Formats: sequence, structure tokens, C-alpha cells
Amino acid sequence: MNILIVDDDPELLDQLSTSLKRKLYRIETAADGEEALNKIFEVSYDLVLLDIMLPRRNGLSVLKEIRQAGMNIPVLMLTARSDVEDRVKGLDYGADDYLSKPFSMAELLARIRAILRRDGKRDPVLSAGTIKLDTISREVTQNGNPLDLTAKEFSILEFLLYNKGSAVSRFNMAEHLWGNDFDPFSMSNFIDVHIKNLRKKIHSHKDIEIIRTIRGIGFIIDDSL
Repeated sequence: MNILIVDDDPELLDQLSTSLKRKLYRIETAADGEEALNKIFEVSYDLVLLDIMLPRRNGLSVLKEIRQAGMNIPVLMLTARSDVEDRVKGLDYGADDYLSKPFSMAELLARIRAILRRDGKRDPVLSAGTIKLDTISREVTQNGNPLDLTAKEFSILEFLLYNKGSAVSRFNMAEHLWGNDFDPFSMSNFIDVHIKNLRKKIHSHKDIEIIRTIRGIGFIIDDSL
């Protein structure tokens, strides 16, 4: 899989390139919007990781031009902005997903896998059984009824849905929720507490637990739901 990473932070570019190459992705980089467009129109990519705040030409302008050119390359927007309006604008321009900085590598890899599985279908709503989670409005419903989740519970459910069909370890979940602030010695049971509270709010689907525990590994939402 060919991935183009577009960001003007050389340290982040190097970090992302190194981490994704370890996962056997073929990586190219661009440091500004003009360079990104030149590469996109010359090389076939399977995915573009595109920052919004770029020199010479911002990410939204780059995205708009490639979509107007009829190119359906999956695009994951990377940005420090977390405003809902910015996310909506990016998706309206044709982005496949949105990830706010700072983010963990575990979450980025989950988003990449999810996008590459979609085969170009752009849908901000993730689902499992009777559960629907809107990544833009951040609303979660079950059977059409809203669920009142805490920020951590929402993040856990979203992360599991992005990894639907794959087991998520407690460590990766903790990295996703707390980043470098996670202390495995003093916070080791935090994940289990949040999972327990989340399960109380989510009803089983056809007598099957939506969030299933994989002993010795972590948690999974099955692809069959």
C-alpha cells in the first residue's frame, strides 16, 4: 500500500514515516500543499494523510482540487483543530476521515485500516448491531435512542468500532485514551472500569455481547454484528 504523508512538521513526518514503514506500508512525504499536489497528480497512492495547516497551500485547498479532478484517493485529514465546523468542512470537501492532533499511533493505524477497508465509501457513521456512532456529531444511538456516554466511553467505543473485527489490547486502548500520561502501575484497572460502565449502557444484540473480552489480550467488536 502506497501512502503519502503531508505535513510541515519534519519531526512528525519522520515519526509517522518510520512507524508506518514498520507496518510494511510504502511511504512518501510532502512538506507543503504544492508539493503534495504535484506528487498526487504524478503517483498513484492508496491513501493520503493530509494536514490542514500547510504552507503554500492548505490541506482543504489540496483536498478540494483533487476531488474536483475526479480523483477518489482516500484522504485522512490530520490537524490540530478539533472544531466540529472544521471537521464538517473537510468531510464536505471529500475527506474520508478526520483525526485531531495529538493522536496515538494505535488510533492512526486503526483509522488507516478502517479507511482502506471501506473501498471508497465515505460514511462518518460507524455501526455494530443496533449501535450507531456518528464521528462528526459525536452522537451515539442504539435502536435510534440516544446513549449518554462520557468522553472516555465514547472514545473507547469509537476506537473499538474503527478496529471492528480485530482485537484491541488494553495497552493500545490505554495509549489511545491517555497517550503518554498513562501509568500502567497506577492506572492498570482504568480500562476495565470504563468498559464495565460502557457495557451497562449498551444492550446486547441478539443475546450477543457487543463488546467481547478476549482473555489475555483485550476487547473486540465482532465483524458479524
